[in-house]
Amino acid sequence: LMIVVAIIGILSAVSIPMYQDYVKKSELASATASLRGLLTKVELYYLDKGEFPTDLNEIQTASSAGGSLGSISIPSNSDQLMFTFDSSKSSLDSTNITFKRESNGWNCVISSAESSIDTIKPKGCS
Repeated sequence: LMIVVAIIGILSAVSIPMYQDYVKKSELASATASLRGLLTKVELYYLDKGEFPTDLNEIQTASSAGGSLGSISIPSNSDQLMFTFDSSKSSLDSTNITFKRESNGWNCVISSAESSIDTIKPKGCS
């Protein structure tokens, strides 16, 4: 019985951190997908108006489009879209995903206070 308890303890010690990383990775993927869905709207707005939108209402989107994990906004630099995670609803406290329009396309940047964020970033994000 002691051997079984020890084995279960070892398996738990390994699997719980892996599970937490999977949850964080899925939250990052969900937020990134939400922002990527809006990039087309921003590009169409830019092609139509000749400038980037300064408010989400201009592209018929609400800040709640980020779902239950956080909110989407357009920072003061209007060539950006930002997803801010809600610390009470997400395991990614103090984390932001920003898409910035560069001359060669959209650049994804993730800023976080978490040290493990580099190992779970979605492809194409730095």
